[in-house]
Parts: sequence; C-alpha cells; structure tokens
Amino acid sequence: MKDILLITPPFTQLNTPYPATAYLKGFLNTKNISAYQMDLGIEVILELFSKMGLTAIFASDNRQPTTDNAKRIYSLKEDYIKTIDATIAFLQSKNSTLARQICSENFLPEASRFDQLDEMDWAFGSMGMQDKAKHLATVYLEDISDFIVENVDENFGFSRYAERLGRSANSFDEMYDHLQKELTYIDTISLKILEEKIKVQQPKLVLISVPFPGNLYSAFRCAQFIKKNYPEIKLSMGGGFPNTELRELKDPRVFEFFDFITLDDGELPVELLHAAVCNTEQLEVTYKRTFLLENNQVVYKNNTLKHDYKQSQVGTPDYSDLNLDKYISVIEITNPMHSLWSDGRWNKLTMAHGCYWGKCTFCDISLDYIKLYEPVAAQILVDRMEELILQTGENGFHFVDEAAPPALMREVALEIIKRKIIVSWWTNIRFEKSFTKDLCILLKESGCIAVSGGLEVASDRLLALIQKGVTVEQVAQVTRNFTEAGVMVHAYLMYGYPTQTVQETVDSLEMVRQMFEMGILQSGFWHQFAMTAHSPVGMYPEEFGVIPEQNQITFANNDIQFKDKTGINHDQFSFGLKKSLFNFMHGICFDYELQEWFDFKIPDTTVSPDFIYDALANEVNFTTKPSAKIVWIGGKPITKLLIKSKKGKAWEMMQLTFHNKQNTIEITVDKDKGAWLVKIIDEISVCNDGIKTYAQIKLDFETYFDDFELFWFSKPLQQLKNKALLTL
Repeated sequence: MKDILLITPPFTQLNTPYPATAYLKGFLNTKNISAYQMDLGIEVILELFSKMGLTAIFASDNRQPTTDNAKRIYSLKEDYIKTIDATIAFLQSKNSTLARQICSENFLPEASRFDQLDEMDWAFGSMGMQDKAKHLATVYLEDISDFIVENVDENFGFSRYAERLGRSANSFDEMYDHLQKELTYIDTISLKILEEKIKVQQPKLVLISVPFPGNLYSAFRCAQFIKKNYPEIKLSMGGGFPNTELRELKDPRVFEFFDFITLDDGELPVELLHAAVCNTEQLEVTYKRTFLLENNQVVYKNNTLKHDYKQSQVGTPDYSDLNLDKYISVIEITNPMHSLWSDGRWNKLTMAHGCYWGKCTFCDISLDYIKLYEPVAAQILVDRMEELILQTGENGFHFVDEAAPPALMREVALEIIKRKIIVSWWTNIRFEKSFTKDLCILLKESGCIAVSGGLEVASDRLLALIQKGVTVEQVAQVTRNFTEAGVMVHAYLMYGYPTQTVQETVDSLEMVRQMFEMGILQSGFWHQFAMTAHSPVGMYPEEFGVIPEQNQITFANNDIQFKDKTGINHDQFSFGLKKSLFNFMHGICFDYELQEWFDFKIPDTTVSPDFIYDALANEVNFTTKPSAKIVWIGGKPITKLLIKSKKGKAWEMMQLTFHNKQNTIEITVDKDKGAWLVKIIDEISVCNDGIKTYAQIKLDFETYFDDFELFWFSKPLQQLKNKALLTL
C-alpha cells in the first residue's frame, strides 16, 4: 500500500520515461511520504504491440480495412503477429542478434511506410547494422500504427493520444462530450492496467501528471474510471498542461473528474495535498496554487505561508517502479542527432529552474517555470548523476533545461572530469558567445555529445524583435565551435513570426541551407510561430502587429488564434521548408535553387552566397581576460633534456611529450621555462582540482621570467591550447 499513486497517462515517449513523476517521487522520499509511480503509456504500448494485442486487433469483425495499404497489412496479419514480440524485444535491447535478420529485408512485413525509406546503405554506412535494424523496425511499427489509426482508433499516436481534444480547448464542452462516449479499445487496455495497479497499491491520493495536450484525454478517462469505481480516492492533476493552459479555469464540470488541479512547481502543493487527504488529524488545511470546487464554484487557493522548496532541497529524481528495461528505442529519421529524442534511455535532470535569459518574446516568460531562475550547484548535480547511475544502471543524461547556463555547464563538466565518471549527456542552450572553442572542447571531454538551441527565424531583424540576444553570425560561430569539438548541434527553426515578410522567410531558408552545407548544423526542425497567452506577443499583441481572436475562456487558454497585419499566408511555406530541411539533414540538395522547394513563386534570396563562410572567417580575437580560468585537461608530460648548440654556444632545452587519446604532441622550450610549465600544468590539472586565473599564471611566470605574453602565445603553447590547455 502507498499513500500516493503517480501516473503519466498515455502517451509521451517510447524510449525513456517522462521525468515529472520521478522528480516528485524523489521529493516525496525526502518527506518520507510513500508513493508508487507508473508510466501508463509504455505499458499500454507494450500490450498493444504484442502477439496478443495484434491478434485482438486483427480478429475484430468491425475492423475490416478499406484502403489498399490497410488491406495489405491485414493480409499479412500472421507475419505481423509472428514477428511483433521478437521485434519489440530487439528494440528493448534484449535481442541484438535479430538485427541481421531485420536487415535481410525478408523478415519484417512491409507496407507503405517502407516506400519512403532512405537509401539504406548510404544512410547507415557509418552508423552500423544495429541502427539500420532499429530504423527498419521503427518503420514496421509505423505501418502497424497506420492500421490502428484507420481501423481501431483514429486518435492513436506513439507520443500523443486524442491531442486534438486538448489543443487550445477554450471550452470543456467537446472533451466532456467525448468522455460520455463508449470506451475506445485503447481506453479499455489503459483502464485494465490502471485497475490492477490500484488494487495492489490502494492509494489514498492519485496524482496524474499531464505534460502535453496529447495526454489530457487519457488523464480524464483515468480520473473518470477512478471516480466511478473508487470514490474514496482523491485525484489531482498537475504538470505542463495545466501550468500553461488551465490558469483561467472556470468550468465546474472539470471537478467531476478531479478534486484538485495544481499549478507550477509541484513539490509544496503535493505535500500540502497529502497532508489534507492523508492526515485526518490536521487542524488547518492549506493549499499552494490549487484549484478546487467549493459550493459548485471553482476557487483558487494559495493560502499557505510556506515558501516553495529550493532546487537543492527537492532530492534526486527516483525512477524506481518504472519498467526501465521495457522502454523501446526507435530511429525515425536516419540522422544521428535527430535520433537522440527517440533512441536510448536517458536519465532526465535539470541544471537550473527557469531560464537565465528570460527575454524571448514568443516564450511564456511571465510564468514561473521560465521566470523564476534558480541554478543547482554543480557538485549537487553531479552527486545526483552518480546516484541515478547506481539506481538505473544508465549513464546517459538529458538535461531538460529551457536553456542551460554556460557557466554552470562549465562547472558541471569540470566536476565530471575531476570525478573521472563516464557519462554521455546533452541539453538545450542559447547560441551565445560564451560557448568559445575552449569551452566546447571541455564540454566534449566531459561527455557532452549534443546540444540543441534556437536559431529561430535566422534573420537579424527578427532575432532582435524576438529579443533572442544573438545574431546569425554569432550562431554560426558557436555551432562551428561545437561541431569542431565533436558535439552535434540541432537548431530549432521558426517561420511566420509577426511582421515576418516572404523575403525574410526565403532568406532564413538560405541561411539554414548554408549552415548545413558548411557542416556546422547536423539537425533541425521548422515549426510555425504560435502565439501563446503568457508570452509578450500574446500579452501585448498590438506591439507586434497582430490581432488576436478573443474567445471566452472557461477551460484551457494557451495558443491564441490571430491575424497578422501583413496578411501573409505563412502556412504555404510549411511543406517546402520541411522538405528542404529533410534533405539538408541528409547532406544532399545544397545545389538546388530555393524555388525548387515550393510550388508557388518566391523571390530570390538577398543573402550573399558566402554569408556563413564569411561569418566563420570573421573570427573576433578577444584578449584574454585576467579573470579567465586556465585549466589543463590532459595527462602529465614526459620530459627529456636536450642540448642545443649554435655558433659554438650550447644551452639546455626541455622536450615535453604529451600523449592524448588520438595522437602525440611534442614541444621544445627553454629548460627553465619547461620546468615552470610542468609545475603549472600539475597545478591547473582538472584531475587535481586545480584551476588558476590568467592573471595568477601571469604573475607566477613573471616571478621568474620576463615577457609572459611572448611565451603564452608562442607556437609551442599554441599546440597545447588546441588540445588540452583551455582558457575558460
């Protein structure tokens, strides 16, 4: 028995748990509150995509296919039923030898998704058989998904369910009406699994985390089932969806399903709910950012005197109870960076609460999850990483920050290297100038494999309007620094921002084309601008030249329909932008005219064909700041004294040999300066927890010698700076 049952409803990710319930359970551990968590989504997927599940799908008389593709799948049903369990086991990394059979291309049944396959030998020549087999198995699952959508449940999707009902639903009417209908096949599976868990855990309080619109319908179905069958259990909803969409909730019918809805950080609201529900002797009941029903009216209560917990107090996320070995890794697109979101098990952590920049005009910067910035100390973060490695057996980490702070990334990287732990990690960033060549090398050395960040509109005028704080030239230089260090880069791209012209959209595409052609971007994704209620554009639309459609809000309020005063139909660019990007990500079609991506006339680009090339050549030579940290990330040198002679004069020199993982560097310097360099390298070695500032090193050098700058910027030292002697 547990006091609390934490649920993530269908569907979010196939390869790794959404972290909200793990965060909450980690906090509840610090308060000795018993809790059990479940990812209902992955459990439903595994039951659906099984021999028994497919047998049931194909056996139903009222699921006769109508399209040619569905008829083909139905005719091959025995092949699907035969192969599904083995294929799922392979995607769970339990049956790796099956890769050879899958790659034979005579093992999996094939329907229409296979017609869209990339050139397999080209795409996976450098990635290997396991990844090729994962991609083929993913396409196979997508074929089955198409059949389910057509013949079983039109609302199905691997990472969303009935998303339409939760997206921009200003009124609860449609959702409420849908919940009065008969259960779908997927509902039946979900509720059967849920009932089994409730019977075992017997919770007093059920917390349903709803991160996205695609989880909302299932959340209400689960709540409806619990209310009907276990009326003594109290229910609360929290998570990303209510945090952004339900801040103006007024419809009392919502509370036929839930007793409470909490907003923003969940730790203190949940602690108070637990006290209210489970501690019957409590004299005074207080709430934190909680909606509930009183006298058939929706009321918002925030009457506690307690403050929210600091990030250092919330504990380490706890992934226990979740079936970590049952998640399935899929590769939808043959792009190594793009596959990170769906391939591999990632422990999810946050370096900092909120965003240290907090100015982008399209972002929800008025809400606490962005507005309240609080970093976590590097030592605490790496402590949590080590705890999670022991707990989950996985050493991959995805830091799910709005934008990870560069200074904190540096400290985390130094701490990882100092502790000599092996991890792979990636995160979201802003492409700001702090990401120098040396910092990128340090991050790579610590295990950073990829970063993603917003290039957005790829137009300096619009980037300034967005208040992004970067220029296209700066983004190009930063992405080059990461790429040259061996860190993959993904760019979030946007079109249709208010006042954006057709010319600017075309020019943005040209900027993106050049960046992929130069090899400084490995992946990207175009999305159309959406105006949200809590962003500066949504709050002050007249300042951005847009006219919002005003609707009465009784349920959800986030995405706002609007008219751009320019009158441009930005929808028409969607297909061409995405098609071109798909090809660029595969390293092809850079020589195509931009017009070829669109079936309507576009203007010629005004961007110079060498803009990005010139931006990379315009390297700014910053002088080293006295406060800059100097750190050595290499090993100890092997020293050897040499005698040099010229015109009858002889003097001693020192040869220093540095072996790194890839090659060997040899430099020769004056004997005394060589001895000083060996001493300094030992003092600033990250493994010895040693770091000095540039000013401190300069002062130390000038205690013995003259002309520090002449030595520091000499050719021998430059060789070391390119590899292991970093200025941060």
